[in-house]
Amino acid sequence: MAKKDKVSETPATALLRAHGVDFTEHSYEYLEHGGAQHSAQVLGMDPFSVVKTLIMQDQDAQPLVVLMHGNRKVSTKNLARQLGLKAIEPCAPEVANRHSGYWVGGTSPFATRRAMPVYIEESILALPRICINGGRRGYLVGLDPQVCVRLLNAKAVNCALAE
Repeated sequence: MAKKDKVSETPATALLRAHGVDFTEHSYEYLEHGGAQHSAQVLGMDPFSVVKTLIMQDQDAQPLVVLMHGNRKVSTKNLARQLGLKAIEPCAPEVANRHSGYWVGGTSPFATRRAMPVYIEESILALPRICINGGRRGYLVGLDPQVCVRLLNAKAVNCALAE
């Protein structure tokens, strides 16, 4: 759908505003299991610059956030190796919801319920602008990817696989 003028505040947008982050709002009709590929297509964006927020966990069930290009998958083996962990796997949706405070499909890395380490695919940081979930299904915010480093202390990793 077309961009709406204003979407009601989310914890993510409240945090961005509180830190003076310049961002754009992009609403679209949410499609269950559509993911970043769907939102990119509907909004006419490159899926490489639409970043998905994935809640994962290590072998001890400790959660972490991975920010990945919309048209790439996470190599959990490579990520675990880089982080010195035995294993990493996606959280079950209900577990991800509990950790983040957001519904799967509307998970933003900003203002999560639980503080978690954040890892960002290194090539995302080379993009001039990204779109990432703003804390609601069917709602993305466009911003400079360096905001993820500044506000989330996101650490760069190399774990992308072609989708």
